[in-house]
This record gives sequence, C-alpha cells and structure tokens, in this order.
Amino acid sequence: MKRIFCLICVICGFIAIRATVRLPQFISDGMVLQQQTECKLWGWTNAGKKGVIVVTSWDDKEYLSEVDKNGRFELKVKTPKAGGPYYIGFSDGEELLTIDNILIGEVWLCSGQSNMEMQMKGFKGQPVAGTTRELLHCNDPELRLFTVKRNPKANYQEDVTGTWFEADAASVRDFSATAYYFGKALRNTLGVPVGLIVTSYGGSACEAWMAKEWLEEDSIKAEWPKHYPDVKFPITDEMVEKLHQRCPSALYNGQLKPLIGYALRGAIWYQGEDNVPRYSYYAKLLKRMVDGWRADWQQGDFPFYFCQIAPYDYSLIQWEGSQYLREQQLEAEKIIPNCRMACLMDAGLEYGIHPRKKQEAGERLGVLALANTYGIKGLPDLATFANVEFQNDTAVVSFDRSKEWVYFENGKPTQDLYEIAGEDRVFHKADAWISRNRLYMKSEKVKKPVAVRYAWKDWAQGDLMHDGLPVSSFRSDSW
Repeated sequence: MKRIFCLICVICGFIAIRATVRLPQFISDGMVLQQQTECKLWGWTNAGKKGVIVVTSWDDKEYLSEVDKNGRFELKVKTPKAGGPYYIGFSDGEELLTIDNILIGEVWLCSGQSNMEMQMKGFKGQPVAGTTRELLHCNDPELRLFTVKRNPKANYQEDVTGTWFEADAASVRDFSATAYYFGKALRNTLGVPVGLIVTSYGGSACEAWMAKEWLEEDSIKAEWPKHYPDVKFPITDEMVEKLHQRCPSALYNGQLKPLIGYALRGAIWYQGEDNVPRYSYYAKLLKRMVDGWRADWQQGDFPFYFCQIAPYDYSLIQWEGSQYLREQQLEAEKIIPNCRMACLMDAGLEYGIHPRKKQEAGERLGVLALANTYGIKGLPDLATFANVEFQNDTAVVSFDRSKEWVYFENGKPTQDLYEIAGEDRVFHKADAWISRNRLYMKSEKVKKPVAVRYAWKDWAQGDLMHDGLPVSSFRSDSW
C-alpha cells in the first residue's frame, strides 16, 4: 500500500484533505476483479475536473481518464492472472483515494428471486439444510461476497448499497446459500479467488429484471401486459410502491443497471416461481432478458446457468401448472446460447416453496460452470428427454446426453410418476422399467399408447436419475 500511495503522490504532487473522488460501492476494498481481461472502473468527482489518474499495483501502471460535464469518469485497466492482494489508487489532483485488499480471480453475478436470495441462515421457520456444519468450515479469505440491498426503482440508479466481505461464519450466514455453494465449488476446483455479486429479491418477476425497451418489443409486449393491466411505461414511483419486486423493470433499474460494466465471467440465475401463473411465454422472456444483459455488458455471450424451479405443491398458494414452467425452462436452455440448466427434481419440498437443499442447487450450478466454462473433465451431465417410440402396447423413451444410462434412485420406480395415454388423451399410471439406456412404460388400461409423461405435476419427488443428477419432468404430448 505504501508503494502505490507514494507513487500517486509523486504523480499528483499533493494530497488534499477534502475527499472528491467517489466510487460505486462494489468498486471498493475487498473486491474481486476478473482476471486476464480489461476491467472497467468508474466513479465521480467534482464537475470541471480535467481528469482522474488511476494506478494499479500489480503492474505499477498509470491510467488517465477524462471527466465529463457531470463529474463522471470511466476507464479500463488490464488485469493479470489470478492473485493478490493488490491496491488501486485514484486521484483527481485534490485527493488520493486508495482501495486495497483487491483480489484478481473469477467474478460471477448471482440473481433471481427468493431461492437465490435465501441466506445460509434460512428464512424464519424455513432452514437451509446443513447450515451449522457448513458455518464451522466456511472460512475462506479468497472467496469474496457482495450482496446488493433490495431497491426497486422507477428510474435508473447510479449505485447500489452493499459491502464486500471475506467468507467466514458471520458473512456466509447472511449470504445467499445457493450462491455460496456455487462459489465454494469453483474455489475448491479452480484454486483461484472467486467474487460473487448477489442481486436478488424474493418474489421477484422475471419482467422486473428487464429494461423497459426489451419489454416494449412486439414479440414480448404481446404477452406480459395481459398480466399487468395497470402497468404503463414509463413506470412511476406509485407503480413500484404498489408492485414492488413484481413491477416490470423496477429491479433492472435499481439493482442491475448500476452493476453493468463490472467485468464478469458469467451469471447464475434461480427464478421462475413468480412466473408460474404466466408460464406460457417464459422461455421467450428469459431469452430476451439474457440477450439484453449480454448486450449491456458488451462481453459477448457470457455463460448463463440457471436452476429449474424445484417441485412444490402450488395449490397451497392457489396456483398450479409449475410443470409447464419447468418445461419452458427446458426450452429456454435450448434457445439461449451458452446456457445450461441445473435440475432440482429431487430437491423440492412439498409444503415449502423454499427447498432446504441449497447445496444441491449451488453445486449443480457449479458443475455446469466448471464443465462448460472452465473445461473440467469428468463431471456429470443432465440427461433430457429425447424421443418416445411405441412398440405395440409399450412406450420406449430415449434420452439425450445420457452416456451413463438412466436409473431409478431407489432401485424401482415410484409408479404414480409415470403415466401413459392412448388416443383418448386420458393418462393412466404406468408400470415403468429400464433396460440398458431406455425407459419403458406400459399400462393394462392403454392398449395403443400415443403419449407419455413423467413427474408431470406441481409436486413430485423425482426418482429418475442419470449420473447422480435428476432427469427433468417431461411429456411427449402438447395437449
């Protein structure tokens, strides 16, 4: 720290007492910068300043940024391979501002609704499995955690509220459990610093995380306004006050827009429960959101990994049809480039919309990132429904990405999860068995089957597995 402090003193000539340089709260002590790239840094100083000098300690390099008429400056710095800690100094000629304990490593954005937001300590009366054990072993100064405070807004915001913390029992307890387990998986496998920025809000709609311009496009506008009859753009403070985290664009404005430009490796997403009543266009909606985020960040098609919502008895909240939302999420994986889905069919909670098995969620997202972004070999892959053929009275189901063959978790199937129908479109419970890598279904009540379904209901404890991972619910019909 002394070296960089002295270096900037020489460059600037003096240090004033009054602070004038201000940085976003996530560009601060303890942050993680993405390795081996150009990282954008920005902030504000007094309008009228000619420029801001920035010096990075990893290479002692000096950068100069102009200041616009509003006092904002912006520049990009080149980062080395993972390492640290480092320091960065900022000076506008009147003040030296240093931020220290900076690590260079892998940075991931973590977003969604309550199942991403759910802290390791759980919600009131809704625990996360294994918390006590994990808090005894979570100390890791190279895993850095930043949580964005809830802040839905009608207009774009320039900053968020939050602080970087090193992982320890106190910080992990109050941090997203899903994101933590994801970051821990990366740390254990890659051995480099990892920074996680969580911006989430329980009960939030996918529409809330999207810019109004995207929602006003014809293909999107034809769908969502049916469910938001009182919402008109531009949104107002009154609309946000009424709808909060469900107000279209409100979370984009307040919790995402300020982060745009901070260099990332990729993003993880756990959301969809709020969109169950609006499932029909979710794949299209999610694709437009991801396209928009990527365009905003200008980092190409950065990786986007998401959790399929877990099973839950939605009749408890007077909803139904979550299996259709899960189907839409399967479709989203197909139509979004550089995107994969983590399945949670075995990790739901019948009487709780917040499953306790957050380790499964985080680690499965970690498997996707490690295999697909970092090229780690030997990790399992999600098998998905590919096709069904009918051989007289028997349905034969095949799967994609199923090198290790499918199997039943308990050795034999749970019969009410497997259904078969004839031309009358009436589904009956089916006997199910597996031979080699094919799932067979048959029912005495269906002599000439034309369609099959698996776990096609809100609540189902999935038992069809592949390589240690659950297979998603599926159907062969479109009835």
